Amino acid sequence: MKLYFIGKIDDFLEGIDLLKDDLSIEIFKDKCKDITPSNSEECIEVEVTQGDGIYVAFKAGKGYISYKEKIHFFRALGLFVQSIRENKEKESNIDFELSEKIYFDKNGIMFDVSRNAVLKPETIKYFLRKMALMGLNLCMLYTEDTYEVEGWPYFGYMRGRYTYEELKDIDDYADIFGIELIPCIQTLAHLANPLRWGSMAELKDTSSVLLVGNEKVYKLIEDMIVSVSKPFRSKRIHIGMDEAMDLGLGRYLDLNGYRSRFDIMIEHLNKVIEITNKHNLQPMMWSDMFFRLASKTRSYYELNNIIPDDVISSVPENVDLVYWDYYHDDKEFYTEYIKKHKKFKNKIIFAGGTWTWTGPAVNYGKTFITTNSAIEACKEEGIREIFCTAWGDNGAETNLLASLLGLQLYAEHGYSKKLTMEKLKRRFKFCAGIDADAFLDISLLDATPGTNPGNTDCSNPSKYLLYQDPLTGLFDGDIKGLELRTHYASIKSKYEAYSKVNPTFELLFNFYEKLASALEIKSELGLDIINAYKTGNKEKLMKIACETIPETLSRIEMLRNTWRELWFSTNKPFGFEIIDIRLGGVEARLQSTQMRLKEYVSGECKSIEELEQERLPIVRRGESDDYKIGGYYRWNLIVSACPI
Repeated sequence: MKLYFIGKIDDFLEGIDLLKDDLSIEIFKDKCKDITPSNSEECIEVEVTQGDGIYVAFKAGKGYISYKEKIHFFRALGLFVQSIRENKEKESNIDFELSEKIYFDKNGIMFDVSRNAVLKPETIKYFLRKMALMGLNLCMLYTEDTYEVEGWPYFGYMRGRYTYEELKDIDDYADIFGIELIPCIQTLAHLANPLRWGSMAELKDTSSVLLVGNEKVYKLIEDMIVSVSKPFRSKRIHIGMDEAMDLGLGRYLDLNGYRSRFDIMIEHLNKVIEITNKHNLQPMMWSDMFFRLASKTRSYYELNNIIPDDVISSVPENVDLVYWDYYHDDKEFYTEYIKKHKKFKNKIIFAGGTWTWTGPAVNYGKTFITTNSAIEACKEEGIREIFCTAWGDNGAETNLLASLLGLQLYAEHGYSKKLTMEKLKRRFKFCAGIDADAFLDISLLDATPGTNPGNTDCSNPSKYLLYQDPLTGLFDGDIKGLELRTHYASIKSKYEAYSKVNPTFELLFNFYEKLASALEIKSELGLDIINAYKTGNKEKLMKIACETIPETLSRIEMLRNTWRELWFSTNKPFGFEIIDIRLGGVEARLQSTQMRLKEYVSGECKSIEELEQERLPIVRRGESDDYKIGGYYRWNLIVSACPI
């Protein structure tokens, strides 16, 4: 498709050039009348104007695009190209006219680059191009210690931290599309990685929380804030401060005695705000600690929780509060909690999530039900800024490419009064170049028999069955009778087919095909072993040792190689050593199991003690025939009942 733009588009030319391959368009600098007969494609003149929303049309052989802000032009350009192509496919009149209301001033994504997987700059640029087509104008990189801080060499040491030059380049790229890149750090808790080093020991209260009141702590925080904000155009900064549940209960308690933890929190917040004020920055922070400290159970989400007026009045007005919630399925809860947040004098921002943090597979069932409810509540309550989080808890096992449908979900909600699945799927097919069903089917790795509809209880068998020990089998008692071998065999072919649709996602779906292939055997391997052992079937045990385990080892090794290739294609190398260690552990335990089975069959040992133990339920919920299995999320608790 050839386009010739009429209007003031100088600010958009660089972005158009970067998107032309994604859109498969060619830009003409001369008027369409200069096109020669040898050109096979038509040239379309497109008149570009600025207005209050998004408007695109093609009428009487001429195109029209109207936008409000820079980001809206790029979404409108995508809508224009998409609409013409869809109409051509229908072999109908390609004339069309559509408009969109803009429901949020800011709408975007926060990528977790602190849980071992640090996205390569070129991967972030890929996401930024897709965000431009979707119309998302906010991006955060959640960096606990994965950025350089001048004068603190151990901060982010061996973690793949970003350099100033990398962050500046990413910010320049985002600005081309009108996307605001905002630094997102931690200034109180979640700092276990840098605090592990001896040179920083004096700065910690507990293993992950900074020592409030220590002057060297505030020197570090100022250096952090200066270093991380310097590459960015934005004057906004996310200062974190969530989940500091053990605040004041470590070295602080030894040095100062017990103090109200709310008083400690406010003291620290005021000091950090002094620093952001000094450097003309507008801070935002996670809101949970104000709710936790007012709760007898230290819970964030309590509908009957009443925050005292003195607590509300003591929060500095110039810090924005981020209400984060990706757990609740009903709109009413979000509505009530937004109202609770509105009692503060602060601007309220909402953060939901695409569930990328329970293991190797994204959970779109939970993502959709929570997001749809939350954003509907945000619209009704007048929240004007939202973003989607893509966390990577416990090793970043889900590649963030798999989060792309979650970005599209947020984007389409931002331009729809009531989003339909049909619109979402059409937009995703255009923006991503693959059917949404392919991404939805990733969730089948965890939405197995035994889970509730949509897997909204967030079961993650693709993680705990991959890593669990073949002899001690902590989860064997939960999965008996679920026929998981059949389930994983059935979805394996889906991923193989999806890998051939779009080269961008070939490695992603190759990985999921290899994961399903490994789980096809390993998911019920422990059950096969214990059943043969309990029935005295030594012939079956020898077959497992000589045939099944070698085949499992082969599939685990193929999974490891594919996982490595996928990781290195999108992330810096740092952090993959943890995946190597985890899968290497699986292979070692399979080899040990093979040896133990052979020793038992040959009579070298009279019993296998691990197989004599009763299998107790760990994640099972209920005892009826339709019981549901839940989730178990930490590798060190999955692989053994013994501490690591």
